[in-house]
Amino acid sequence: MPGHVVVCGFSGFALRLVEQLLDSGEQVVLMVPAVESAVSAAQGRWGVRVVAAQFGVTNALTECEASRAQAVVCVSDDERWNLEIALLAEQLAPTARIVTQLSNATVGTAMADGSQRHVVLDVAALATPSVVEACLGQTVHDIDVAGTTFVVATFPVLEDASLRARFGDLAPVAVIGVDGEVSACPGRDRIVRAGERAVLLGTAADFAQQHLPLPAPARAAPEGERRPLVHRLLHSAETFARDANPNLFRMAAVLAALLCISTIVLWRGYRKPGMSALDALYFSSETIATVGYGDFNFATQPPWLRLWSILLMFAGVTTTAIVMAFLADVLISRRLSHGAARTRARRMSGHTVVVGLGAFGMSVARALRDRGEPVVVVERAEHTRFSETAAGLDIPVIYGDAALPETMASAGLGRARAVAVVTSSDLTNIEVAIAVRTLLGPRWGTATGDGVPVVLRIFDRDLAGAVVHRFGFQNVRPTVDLAVPWFVGAALGLHVLGTFSVRGESFMVGRFEVGSGLDSVTMDELSALTRVIAIRRADGSLEHPPRRGTSFAVGDLAYLIGPYAELLALLQRGRTGGAA
Repeated sequence: MPGHVVVCGFSGFALRLVEQLLDSGEQVVLMVPAVESAVSAAQGRWGVRVVAAQFGVTNALTECEASRAQAVVCVSDDERWNLEIALLAEQLAPTARIVTQLSNATVGTAMADGSQRHVVLDVAALATPSVVEACLGQTVHDIDVAGTTFVVATFPVLEDASLRARFGDLAPVAVIGVDGEVSACPGRDRIVRAGERAVLLGTAADFAQQHLPLPAPARAAPEGERRPLVHRLLHSAETFARDANPNLFRMAAVLAALLCISTIVLWRGYRKPGMSALDALYFSSETIATVGYGDFNFATQPPWLRLWSILLMFAGVTTTAIVMAFLADVLISRRLSHGAARTRARRMSGHTVVVGLGAFGMSVARALRDRGEPVVVVERAEHTRFSETAAGLDIPVIYGDAALPETMASAGLGRARAVAVVTSSDLTNIEVAIAVRTLLGPRWGTATGDGVPVVLRIFDRDLAGAVVHRFGFQNVRPTVDLAVPWFVGAALGLHVLGTFSVRGESFMVGRFEVGSGLDSVTMDELSALTRVIAIRRADGSLEHPPRRGTSFAVGDLAYLIGPYAELLALLQRGRTGGAA
């Protein structure tokens, strides 16, 4: 079976990858740690060959004929297994492309050799840009094509006209209907109606020529913009009261009562030379704190008053020690970090709330932080793998259940610009999103882009579609759709330059070398759902934009944009010939 693809792993992501490879016309061998009933069911459904690595990875790769494969893709949930397979495949399959899923950046950088033969990808890192763009309301995407920067931007349609008449030579990537339906890669002769939105591609000069100013993403209010001093002091007092042990206030009340009683006793009972109420308060404080005596003493006072001073000193020392112990508990214990995070969150405005501190949540929070955006993370478990990472990045973390109003109030939901719900559980994400919708009320993001966008991570595309249909969520991001194109493209030789979403529809920007199957094929012979951005000819010249009659030549580098299934179909055609 020469030219096949070996997929290693049996995760949900691996199954979606196998499905996509089969849809692209590839032959697949599935390598798993052990054969179970679910594996047998998958084998019966797809008719793929399954190899179990029960007797070692080397034997399994040999049985998979990895030396004759075009690619070995390692996408197990166990990244140590991925690493082992990738290292052994480098030796056993010297001509195959090796694609490895690794979230550890240090190991991933060491494994990648800078060529297309060994590609290391991280699902969280690949899906992060789409989530960040949705949180920030970003409708502008920069694409580097052979050293030239192209821009994908969205513009409203103000009057009925054809795309050509309204936007000239700008390439239409998609049209968003009034009802939110997305039409991918429409022709320039399509008539668009007022109220629709057009997603267009071109250089900055192309947009300027059509008198279309490129929109800049809205910036959040800096974290340093704080409210007035009085408000900050009130919030600090509120935070201290919430985090301190309740017994601290009881003992402080006892200390205050002791001071008041002693003041009255000394004011009324102290003999010559006598003392005022202020003197009595001062002397009581000295006695309780055991820092006297200089200006006043009990040497010439009656016995009952000297006994009172003894009682007052012992009671003062004991009470003060207990109060200081409770203060130390507040200042030294973990309550300090939690309280500091809540305090910072209450001061923030225009920030993004990220729910979930797993690999994906940390990636989203880091990306937002790198853009200068204030971020607050909400996490249920206090001890996670990324807690120290978040602390090192100075990102406040609120520990608690994100589905509870109290937790989200502590995260400053009422002043947030966006919410990203990206835990590893689809059910938890749906639950939190429903709770957030209730808490936001009229501020909930709508289809027109008003309100607070709530971006929801869902693993599977079918479930994501069902969630959108049932609950009306506008910003659902299926992890599979965002990451699978990168793995499939790397396995088949398509260099993925980027992905982005338009109203939940995933688009890919890719580059591949034109094979014999596309030699002399003109642009108008290609699929209507594929848009060729530019062609780098064999002599090094860049042809942009290609016209209807422009044709490919073997050896050209073609830069394309469109739904990833269409780009993969075109890649397959380029290798084998036939109709697209």
